[in-house]
Amino acid sequence: MKIRLLSIAGIFAISSCADVKPPVTRPTRIVLVHGFLETGTTFKPLAGRLEKRGATCMTAKLKPNDGCGGIEILAANLKRDIDAKFGPTAPIQIVAFSMGGLVSRYYLQNLGGAARCGTLLTISSPHQGTRAAFLYPTKGAAEMRPNSRFLADLAATEDRLGGMQLVSYRTPMDLVILPPSNSIWPRAENLEFPVAMHPLMLTSGPVLDDVERRLIR
Repeated sequence: MKIRLLSIAGIFAISSCADVKPPVTRPTRIVLVHGFLETGTTFKPLAGRLEKRGATCMTAKLKPNDGCGGIEILAANLKRDIDAKFGPTAPIQIVAFSMGGLVSRYYLQNLGGAARCGTLLTISSPHQGTRAAFLYPTKGAAEMRPNSRFLADLAATEDRLGGMQLVSYRTPMDLVILPPSNSIWPRAENLEFPVAMHPLMLTSGPVLDDVERRLIR
């Protein structure tokens, strides 16, 4: 397991070349997968940055977004929408927020998505569950509870991800992923940023800088 804490100096460093980044030089298809009770609008800052660099972004629409049918259903719908947008074999990369990280992992590990995906970046995802999920009654919420059968089964198939680039971004001040350390994913590179709240991870400049750097090369 790799865990790295970003220094304060690194977080607030500003590059003098920030406004003159070159466009991407090869086709880059990026799938953005939102979280519980969301619609994907929180990805607008990131999508805007990536599209300026020449990437093609698809923002998934997970329905029902409260997970009442279970995460497996959301993953099947994600596969359908990716295939409709990019075809069944074109290479993709995925950025997923919160519950979207588990939906993406199920798609990659159990629905064949790993064969076409080179990168999975998860942001504040409950890889080890969250106690907050006990507050909601749906099947998807139950699957996000610590020690759920769903999470155990997901951990059992993660070798199917092969050599894919895997990163889990987290904040120690998360009040949705409880405890916040449950965003740590032993298989991934784990990066910690001192961001004040769960949703603000998708607007944090240092987080988005790192995501962009890993996706656009």
